[in-house]
Amino acid sequence: MNADARRYAPSTVRNREAILAVLKPHLPGRGLVLEVASGAGEHTAFFAAACGPDLSFQPTDPDAASHASIDAWAGALGLANVRPALVLDAAAVTWPVDQADAVICINMIHIAPWSATEGLIRGAARVLPPGGLLYIYGPYRRDGQHTAPSNEAFDRDLKSRNPEWGVRDLEAVTEVAAKHGFSAPLVEQMPANNLSVMFRRPLAIAANSA
Repeated sequence: MNADARRYAPSTVRNREAILAVLKPHLPGRGLVLEVASGAGEHTAFFAAACGPDLSFQPTDPDAASHASIDAWAGALGLANVRPALVLDAAAVTWPVDQADAVICINMIHIAPWSATEGLIRGAARVLPPGGLLYIYGPYRRDGQHTAPSNEAFDRDLKSRNPEWGVRDLEAVTEVAAKHGFSAPLVEQMPANNLSVMFRRPLAIAANSA
């Protein structure tokens, strides 16, 4: 018997229902959702199961070793609307996906260099159509301040592990998004001092915005 390749993250079980409740009303009824930094694949599987067969999901991760878990989650749940995982580095100039109706990224930008955040937004601007959604979930600073003591401690821990990591300023992320043609974000407070930040490509996009 083959071993079950699925990996489990306790944080996913805690946050997936809250994320879905905020995210689902903003997703299209059909089309393709590109997930950047899918990790173990638990979020992709949970969202795909809840959204139905008309909305397909493309999980990705820069770590090819994660792909076995991502694909195993989809296989175990019999999800025909989840495509096989692809290697995607958010900071890369080119991505293996040319078009998507929504791009989602959960708990990545604080555990990656700032260049990954810039690349995520740049790539999303390239692949999304007018009106397309970019959803980024995680902890943020607001107005230069942490939103909770636990986030401040988390930020210190991240930077002790890698100086290029850390809780990002929402205003800095918004500035990069505006540079690439996204509208001002819709921000929803989430449990455990996280935020759901949703950017849209305007229906009329300036030719030089991407």
